[in-house]
Amino acid sequence: MDAARSEAADAELTRMIERRARKGEVDPDEKEELWKVSVRAHNSRREQENRAAWVSFHQDQAARHRAVLKALVKHHEAAAARLAAASLSLQATDGRRTA
Repeated sequence: MDAARSEAADAELTRMIERRARKGEVDPDEKEELWKVSVRAHNSRREQENRAAWVSFHQDQAARHRAVLKALVKHHEAAAARLAAASLSLQATDGRRTA
């Protein structure tokens, strides 16, 4: 009688495995491993996207700084030129008064 039960249990297990295979069901351990692989792939993709976004940000920020600094340099050069010209003009005017 035990042999009959064992054969019946084996047959039931075989039917269950075949049914799961047809339905596409996955063993829970396999499913967890697939989930872990999926999560790792997702995280890796996200990290790459974030890294690319940071590269773009820093390149754009450098361009913005370059433009601002170029404008600041021009501003200070013009201010220095104006002051130098005014100083020369004052020296010329002072020289005429003393002569």
